[in-house]
Amino acid sequence: MSLWRLTRSFPVAVQVLLVNTLGVSVGFYLLIPFLTAHLSGGLGMSATLVGVVLGVRTLSQQGLYLLGGSVSDRWGARGAIIAGCALRTVGFGLFALGDTFAVVLVAAILTGVAGALFGPAARAYIAVEAAGRRAEAFALFTLFSNAGALAGPLLGSVLLLVGFQVSAVAAAAIFAVLTVWQVVVLPVQRVRAVGTSVWAGWREVFADRRFLAFTAAASGMFALESQLYLVLPWEAQRQTGSPSSIAVLFLVSTVLTLAFQIRVTTALQHRWSRGWSIAVGIALLGGGFGVMALGAALTPSPGAPASPWEAAWRLAPVLVTTALLAAGLMIAKPFVYELVSGFGRNGLEGTYFGVFYLASGIAAALANAVLGWAAGVADGRLPWLPAALCVLIGAVGATATLVLHRRGILRGES
Repeated sequence: MSLWRLTRSFPVAVQVLLVNTLGVSVGFYLLIPFLTAHLSGGLGMSATLVGVVLGVRTLSQQGLYLLGGSVSDRWGARGAIIAGCALRTVGFGLFALGDTFAVVLVAAILTGVAGALFGPAARAYIAVEAAGRRAEAFALFTLFSNAGALAGPLLGSVLLLVGFQVSAVAAAAIFAVLTVWQVVVLPVQRVRAVGTSVWAGWREVFADRRFLAFTAAASGMFALESQLYLVLPWEAQRQTGSPSSIAVLFLVSTVLTLAFQIRVTTALQHRWSRGWSIAVGIALLGGGFGVMALGAALTPSPGAPASPWEAAWRLAPVLVTTALLAAGLMIAKPFVYELVSGFGRNGLEGTYFGVFYLASGIAAALANAVLGWAAGVADGRLPWLPAALCVLIGAVGATATLVLHRRGILRGES
């Protein structure tokens, strides 16, 4: 089935959210990748202030996922989605207008809170509307998001030729259009958590030991996915001596996902159980870093800038790891989302997604801290150490998922 026909086979509400996801991703990546350079170069902020702004944006989003999920359950996913896009409109508008630390900080907080509202609500909305086809719907969700992640920086780099403010205004305009469009087009969902207080919903989720066990096991997937922004770029630049090699990693990851995500999900959803698919995916994620660890051990850092052919040869293990990372995510991620929504019952899908993303964000932050430390220790002496630790993370996550699967703990498996 073609991408067009598959998308059209879902209810209008899902189609609207898929297009919305594409727009959200384009608008976000049109601006955020270039924010550091603007704050430091354009506004002359110190590295400390830049770090505070970026850290507050991330904390505002990840730290409020639980609250955003509860808002979705109590007052409706549609309202949370629209509010998230509206806040992104204001936040990105402030990035265009602001030239002081205080204004930029408020913009960062608003964009983070917007993500905390939109993220759990969009997934909860799709989980309800897609019903028995959740895996396919979440595969499309991932594909549309990645398409935006590819198009956004390309558009942003063009707009930056005019100026950062133009990029920020364009991003704000995209979110403004999305806000209005969803008010007009996105159907209202019946709020199913009526009669359940926020505290009661939280107690129910945190008392669900099977869900918490699954969250702990699957959080390794997100810890490894985040290495596309840390360990992989670090090794690519170490091997080639060129920051431009980092762009190749994102290109490979995105193109593979766009080309194969739907095919992989369609092929596996009726052949493998959900637990087995997730375990294999996480194992592939971790195992891929074994290739990079071997390459790092066999090829010490170049003493001089590498020639194009030498750089390509040195980059090859990192590219293989990136390809295996993309493959593992294609296998595991849609089914992870499907099982999270399977745990989320009685109108608490948003809260379940909120808790899941909060825990996964904490796991990714801890992994990044440990791997960042390892990269500092390894530099010049043990260059394979960060990748080897990633292999360990993958092995633990895959084993834990397989144990849960064999014990029948994963609710909603087929």
